[in-house]
Amino acid sequence: MPARYTLKILTDFAAAHTLRNYPGDCSKLHGHNWKVEAEVTATALNDVGIGMDFKQIKKTTNAICDRLDHTYLNELSPFDKINPTAENIAAYIYSKLTQQLNGENVKVSAITIWETERASVRYTEE
Repeated sequence: MPARYTLKILTDFAAAHTLRNYPGDCSKLHGHNWKVEAEVTATALNDVGIGMDFKQIKKTTNAICDRLDHTYLNELSPFDKINPTAENIAAYIYSKLTQQLNGENVKVSAITIWETERASVRYTEE
């Protein structure tokens, strides 16, 4: 079995949202301090012995999260059409991150979104 290295960074953003058609309090405007875990899998190391620089993963993830930070998510595309649930936010960040980071030996493997300290969703396409 070939070697696999899983690199993980943690970042965050703060944003408000409402869940359309939700039968409860989450249909009202509220916010979260979202934590974002980005996992990248490398199958080879460079000359320095690195699968991918943590700085690159964090910089790229932070740029995506900066677009969401201190916003009302329901007003941003694609959340103006789909509910800004933790599941949909995780899929959105995964999609954006794969477009920018995936390469021959590196692939985004998962995004975990923490809505609270005790509630998270992990999105992957593996």
